[in-house]
Amino acid sequence: MSRATETLPVDYFAGIYASDPDPWKFATSSYERDKYAATLACLPRARYRAAFEPACAIGVFTRALSERCDRLLASDLVPTAVEAARARCADRPTVEIRQGAVPADWPEGRFDLIVLSEFLYFLAPPDLTELVRRVGGAIEPGGDMVLVHWIGETDYPQSGDEAAESFIAQAAPFARLLHQDRTDKYRLDVLRAGESL
Repeated sequence: MSRATETLPVDYFAGIYASDPDPWKFATSSYERDKYAATLACLPRARYRAAFEPACAIGVFTRALSERCDRLLASDLVPTAVEAARARCADRPTVEIRQGAVPADWPEGRFDLIVLSEFLYFLAPPDLTELVRRVGGAIEPGGDMVLVHWIGETDYPQSGDEAAESFIAQAAPFARLLHQDRTDKYRLDVLRAGESL
């Protein structure tokens, strides 16, 4: 299987959503349901002041995560996914969903939780490096970062393991690994930013 060498473009994802409004079965698959439950269970704190979830897709996890956050900003690069996420979270006034691709469209502000789920492997290594830099500038001292990635074969620029290991290594100057879980399908990594930043 040949790998993409560039970060996957908006058109790639827009095409996938054009043929199916829930292409990865976020709302119906047992894989997603179990992974979402495990992600929420691994969060080190019961509640967060301000969270950011880039690549939120249609907002299924966003809605669940919002129950643990005073304020939650989420984003996705595909307009139809953003519309679906906004509709799904319409009754949650503490949730804001924007259109944008990271790392380029990184929001202003600081967060005590950043969830990076199922998208780091879509980034070519230089864009992942830039994303780590952005995370380092946005995470509050003592804040948590959660990485969740499928570990099967892909034709993406990186595998789930490669992307997660690269993020952890590059984040070492500002974050330490707190916890790791691995199933036969995905890996979950929790990092915490240094208190003295």
